Amino acid sequence: MLQAIVLGIVQGFTEFLPVSSTAHLVLFPWFFNWSGEVNTLTFDIALHAGTLLALLLCFWRDWIDIILRKQKIFLLIILASIPAGIAGFFLNDLAEHKLRSPLLISAMLIVVGFVMLIAEKAYKFKNIENTTFGDAIIIGISQAIAIIPGVSRSGITISAALFSGYEREAAARFSFLLSTPIIAGAVLLHFRKAMNQGSHDLQLFAVGFVTSFVTGFIAIKFLLRFLRKHPLNLFVYYRFILAVVIIATIWLKG
Repeated sequence: MLQAIVLGIVQGFTEFLPVSSTAHLVLFPWFFNWSGEVNTLTFDIALHAGTLLALLLCFWRDWIDIILRKQKIFLLIILASIPAGIAGFFLNDLAEHKLRSPLLISAMLIVVGFVMLIAEKAYKFKNIENTTFGDAIIIGISQAIAIIPGVSRSGITISAALFSGYEREAAARFSFLLSTPIIAGAVLLHFRKAMNQGSHDLQLFAVGFVTSFVTGFIAIKFLLRFLRKHPLNLFVYYRFILAVVIIATIWLKG
């Protein structure tokens, strides 16, 4: 139960902060030798369902406005979701079984960290209403790359939006809106498969769901407020430190 609470908190914060939630969900059981239900795809689904609820609660007014009044933005979000949807459908098994190496994660933490630093140098002038077809394609392709643990969906899509000229808060808001259909699709895609894998500890999953929802909600509000005045550098430094810790742990375990 303690492991479920810890992983729920980790998922809630890291899903939306640009530090890679998948990396953290892989690394925590690896660091502490956790196993069992908390180290399964099924439990990951419960955590992602909690963060999906946080997204919907934070942005339901935005979605109603987009669907009823800003259909162009809605269509562009759907368009931008296609690359990640294709990547998730065809490469999901590869990502689950072949791309979860701590060494690969550390490399992606460093590489995307430098991308985030460079993106901060871009000239920022756009808001979501200025989104173009080209913006949607670029940001959508970047989201597909986030299937690799260590990349971070929010980190890479916010960076792509910054390169496209978005203001920081607008980049984060578009990133969160864009992540909603992808997270929803992933939860639905894996839910049926998970239910066919036998009985599960529903109380454990409920705890993970609730904790990821609460912390996810806090993380969204925090990041939107933080990026109004501050660059991404703080998260970049965290990524670099985490990469060093991973490499040191690999060396010690070796």
